[in-house]
Amino acid sequence: MSAYNFGPTILPGKPPFTVDDLFGFPDDGNRYELCDGSLLVSPPHTVRHQVALKNALFILDDAATHDLAALMQVNFRASDTDCYIPDLVVMPRNAAFSTELMISPHDILLIGEIVGHTTSKQDKGLKPVAHAEAGIPTYWRIEPDEGPTLYVYQLHGDVYGPPTAYQAGTTAKLTAPFPVSFDPAQFLD
Repeated sequence: MSAYNFGPTILPGKPPFTVDDLFGFPDDGNRYELCDGSLLVSPPHTVRHQVALKNALFILDDAATHDLAALMQVNFRASDTDCYIPDLVVMPRNAAFSTELMISPHDILLIGEIVGHTTSKQDKGLKPVAHAEAGIPTYWRIEPDEGPTLYVYQLHGDVYGPPTAYQAGTTAKLTAPFPVSFDPAQFLD
C-alpha cells in the first residue's frame, strides 16, 4: 500500500508535460491526467464515488456481450500530451487483454465518469469535449448528487450531441454499446 503524501509533491519535468513524463511521477495516491500537456490532479475517490463506480461497473458488466469488457480506471492515451483515467470504459475484450499500459481511443466504445466535488467542471465540460475529439462514441456522466442521474452523450461527427438525462426512479433503456436497461437509482443502491 502506498503512503499518501500530505506535503508538497515535487514532480519531475516541467510543463507542458507528455504522457511519457507521467511514468516518472510519484505513486502518491493522486490521479494524474493530462489535457494538452497540463496536469489534472484528483485526490482518491470518496466512498460514495466508489459505490457508484462499482455499481455502474456491475450494470455494464452484467449486460455486456462476452466479446466486450467493462473496466474501471484504465489509462487512455489520446495523444502525446493527452492522457485520461476514466472511471469506466467499455471496449472489446481482445483489445483489453492485449493492452499492456495505454488504451487507444479507437478501442473504446464508452467512457463513463462519476462526477465528484473535485472533478465536476472537468467531467461536465473538459472531458466530454476531449473524448468527443478522440472519437469515443458514447460518454456517460453519472451525477450521484442528482438522485442519481445518468447523462448519456452520443457522438455526432466530432462532437457530442446534447445529453439525454435519466433520473433515479425511471428506466434508462440504452442500445449503445449494447442493450441495457436499469434504474439510475441502482448506482447508489
